[in-house]
Amino acid sequence: MTTVYIGLGSNLNNPSYQIKQALRMLKTIPTTHLKLYSSLYSSKAVGPKNQPDYINAVAILSVKLSPIKLLHKLQDIETERGRNRRGKRWQARTIDLDILMYGDKQLQTRQLTLPHPELYKRMFVLQPLYECVPDLILPNGQAIQDLIRYHSNERIRQI
Repeated sequence: MTTVYIGLGSNLNNPSYQIKQALRMLKTIPTTHLKLYSSLYSSKAVGPKNQPDYINAVAILSVKLSPIKLLHKLQDIETERGRNRRGKRWQARTIDLDILMYGDKQLQTRQLTLPHPELYKRMFVLQPLYECVPDLILPNGQAIQDLIRYHSNERIRQI
């Protein structure tokens, strides 16, 4: 089985509830085991500023599915939770599930880039990831605690 890190985010329809429901649904994906998940964190939205704050978390899974099959399962959960894929980038959403890392796999296709291209830049991903695995070395060789220090001016709060 491969260790996979999933970023979860929501800023519509009771975001904390949406994250908790998505975590429950991750447990139902065949040949997948939810090993651990972080606390919930609140942060300002990326993109248009006229939207509610986000609630974010990170989940760690063990999976036997391929990255693309896992992506499709995550998209099924997003659709079931009311995610609308039409519209502008970075729009408000009920749920967003991103594969942050799939083991040490590097991949770049039209559908999926691994590791997630924004992984190294977003405190709302780095902090919950650090909570789960404080000694994690990211695929580019950086220690997560170094990135946390670098992005320490970005404001997120644990809820």
